Amino acid sequence: MKIVVLCGGTSPEREVSLNSGRAVAEALSQRGFGVELCDVSSISAFIKKWPAHKADGTFIALHGGWGEDGRIQAVFDAFGIRYTGSGPEACMLSMDKTAAKFAFAAAGVPVPQGFIATREDDGAARAEKFLAEFGGIIVKPNGGGSTVGVTRLSDISDYRAALELAWRSEKRALVEEFIAGEEVTVPVMEGADGRAAALPAIHIKPKVGFYDYKNKYTPGSTEYICPSDFPEKINSQLAELAVKAHNAIGCRCYSRIDFRVSENGAIYALEANTAPGMTTTSLVPKSAEANGMSFGEFLAEIIKLSFSIDRSER
Repeated sequence: MKIVVLCGGTSPEREVSLNSGRAVAEALSQRGFGVELCDVSSISAFIKKWPAHKADGTFIALHGGWGEDGRIQAVFDAFGIRYTGSGPEACMLSMDKTAAKFAFAAAGVPVPQGFIATREDDGAARAEKFLAEFGGIIVKPNGGGSTVGVTRLSDISDYRAALELAWRSEKRALVEEFIAGEEVTVPVMEGADGRAAALPAIHIKPKVGFYDYKNKYTPGSTEYICPSDFPEKINSQLAELAVKAHNAIGCRCYSRIDFRVSENGAIYALEANTAPGMTTTSLVPKSAEANGMSFGEFLAEIIKLSFSIDRSER
């Protein structure tokens, strides 16, 4: 089987995507797949060249932008091109953090309080109230990932600068209460029967500050404990809520759900990732390995499961 691994793209997460693409291509090649690594600059350009690839399908290692917000998935559905992961609807929802939070809450998954801030209405008064009530806030782009443009602040004087950083990525910033506690992420994977189950949770422990872009991508800056060292009750709740969140927005095959666990053990879902990082040191492969699957085995299973989905069913 020949797979075209799609990476790069034009979003702020381009460099992360290139790293994911290279890692996926190497691991699939070692598993015996025919592999072609493709740095995609536009959907239309790729579609025009698709027949020349003579491939069986694609592995989406694109992060952010049109590679993860449902646009490329919708086009692939229209052209009958097989791809990995969720369909366009789930991708669209996951990339709109506010919409995803509404879906989570409707499914009984707790979420942090928050609001959208734009240049027309920056929500400064609400931000000040949040700071007084919660002691801290998080400002981040409403779409996108890889912790690009994320700021934690405790002083309203830093609010505008945090908004400007988020607005570099898009026009809408999401302002949320800061949940004092611990960062954790839970990958979810479907079985052959289509039922979703949680993989081992990963406790994310930055050595300094919070889990921002620097701590995420600077080697040695963050400790990852997998399976997590939370009490069994918390791990069980995380697994249940991760599956609920995965299903709430219609994810398929696999996803990664990010959470905060408060100091008193309350759990809050932050967002869903339909195309999470896929390097050998990324979080989803770490969890799969803790569950007994090598990186290559995990990728091969993702392809098998994804290509068996009937995309005509909605």
